[in-house]
Amino acid sequence: MDFHTHGKLAKKLPFSTVYTDWLFREAKDAGLDALCLTEHFNTLQFEDLYRYILSAGERVGDSIVLENGLRVFPGMETDICEGGHILCVGPAEAILELNRCLDPYKEKDKFLPFSKLMDLFEEYPVIVGAGHPFRKGEHMYIPQLPKEQLGRLHFIDLNGKDVALDKERTERLTCQMARNLGIPAVAGSDTHQAVQYGCIRTRFERDMSRIEEIYDAMKKGQYTIDVLPEAAFHVRTAGLLKRSLKEIYALGGDYVSVLVAGESI
Repeated sequence: MDFHTHGKLAKKLPFSTVYTDWLFREAKDAGLDALCLTEHFNTLQFEDLYRYILSAGERVGDSIVLENGLRVFPGMETDICEGGHILCVGPAEAILELNRCLDPYKEKDKFLPFSKLMDLFEEYPVIVGAGHPFRKGEHMYIPQLPKEQLGRLHFIDLNGKDVALDKERTERLTCQMARNLGIPAVAGSDTHQAVQYGCIRTRFERDMSRIEEIYDAMKKGQYTIDVLPEAAFHVRTAGLLKRSLKEIYALGGDYVSVLVAGESI
């Protein structure tokens, strides 16, 4: 399972069903059984993306099972005014309603503070985590928040992108924060494009379809985290691919057709 993924190449690009279908095919081919789709809360066409996935798969518990067998758990990645990103995962209806509730707070100068965001999340059946809290820059404000506030989190994101760039530092700081708060650290790739799938994954002992089952297994430590030896190569290649595809789009080209040319879709 991958706890931190995206269904679009970039926030400001239009949603493409073909691109999202390609991502999910590649996720399954990379060996994933399930993923949390934690799209940015202020991405263009957020609701269109999730409505499409709901139409393309079968509801099983809190997940959506696609035709290829990939299990998708809806989620969201939200900015806070202190700096940093907060992940939440839950039923599609809760995620869509939360996103609508956050409509007034999607611009940088209007982001909610952590405490207010947690107040909102606690009204819904979602689990909440700190996204890449030790990524250098504004994200490192999360560990500086008061411990009584951080204790409201359910998990910490051991982020594949950061692990690939500096494995020792990211694992040490993330796991130390998780221990201090008494909450689990689970792995997410943070991919916006398929090359990054599988660089890191959370391996559970059994298949699950409900958020409360997953959270229970997380708390009991019934999982392991696998990091590919080639993770750094995957992340560097993914970054190059993302920049190239965005440049194709900026020049008026069709970046999706570049990816899927020759495929049967």
